[in-house]
Amino acid sequence: MRRTTRYPVKGANSLWQIYRTVSFWKVLKNVIVILIARYTPFLGVKNWLYRTFLRMKVGDKTAVALMVVMDIMFPEKITIGKNTIIGFNSTILAHEYLIKEYRIGEVHIGSNVMIGANSTILPGVEIGDGAIVSAGTLVHKDVPAGYFVGGNPMQVIRTKEQLVQEKRNAKETTQ
Repeated sequence: MRRTTRYPVKGANSLWQIYRTVSFWKVLKNVIVILIARYTPFLGVKNWLYRTFLRMKVGDKTAVALMVVMDIMFPEKITIGKNTIIGFNSTILAHEYLIKEYRIGEVHIGSNVMIGANSTILPGVEIGDGAIVSAGTLVHKDVPAGYFVGGNPMQVIRTKEQLVQEKRNAKETTQ
């Protein structure tokens, strides 16, 4: 189960009520920063933009590829650990605007995580240290540390224990 807080709305769908939930000026600033970061090829500059202007927590040596979209409304709810890679054209969301409610949830991505290109991470999920998310995955629930997951809907491809055993087997066959 994703960890999100639900906020019911009355009348028009929640997206029509967006500026009751977040300031127009905050959204405008975030859009500008995210657009600059999407096209910036300099990883250090990109991380500085995220930390300084979006108040995200981004670990050292984290690499965010070109065209990645961070949550425009609540980027400060995203935490990314050290030495993690976020693949090309991925999206990390901390909000969902629905018909009768909107939801907000923190996203925690651990250290040494690999997120493949074109993946989408939904609000309220945690991806553990050393996890691998294959390209094109919809991350709709937590990913335990060291797991290899993929697909839509996301499924476990290998557990941490299976990956360790495969490495041992490979090492034994090469000796």
